[in-house]
Amino acid sequence: MKTVGILNYRSLLMSVVLLLGAGLAVSVALAEEGGHDQTALIKALPQSKHSLMDGLRQATKAPEVPISAKFEFDDAGKLSLSVYTAEKGISVDPEDNIFKELGGSPAQDQWTPEVEVFKDVPHVARSSQQLTLMSLSRFTLADIVAKAQKEHQGTVFSIAPTVRNHKPVFVVLAAVKGKAVELDYNVSDGMLIPSRR
Repeated sequence: MKTVGILNYRSLLMSVVLLLGAGLAVSVALAEEGGHDQTALIKALPQSKHSLMDGLRQATKAPEVPISAKFEFDDAGKLSLSVYTAEKGISVDPEDNIFKELGGSPAQDQWTPEVEVFKDVPHVARSSQQLTLMSLSRFTLADIVAKAQKEHQGTVFSIAPTVRNHKPVFVVLAAVKGKAVELDYNVSDGMLIPSRR
């Protein structure tokens, strides 16, 4: 019995460490999306023939589920649509799941993403956090993107579950009149959280 307790404690401790590391990685990623790169990204969005919703729909093949998605620049500096998934679905624990990025040019008639399976600690940690947060919600990313598009103007170009002010939220970024607008939705009830900014 004591061995099981120790294993559970170690597993819990490891999960907490991974979540804290993932939270830092998400914060750094969001910060990098700010400023000049984000302005350039918003200017490049009209090149896309596919929406974020298109990518989410294409990447959803049960049991595989998207856990975050965004438009970004690839290593060559070209516009890319990236959808991150948990291959075995949200009911399978992070340590037994497979995390992937489906990324490719949205400027073509068909979005034909390349697939990368994550093995590095930062990507696995961030994906583990996102999977955990998705498992707390009855909403899919597509549900939240549809809600944001219905309630607000602009083009949604990023969605990711994360923790803000000790609360799990879906962070949605939309391009509105050439600027990025952040919309935070509660993970548990899908309601928009009023901005304090």
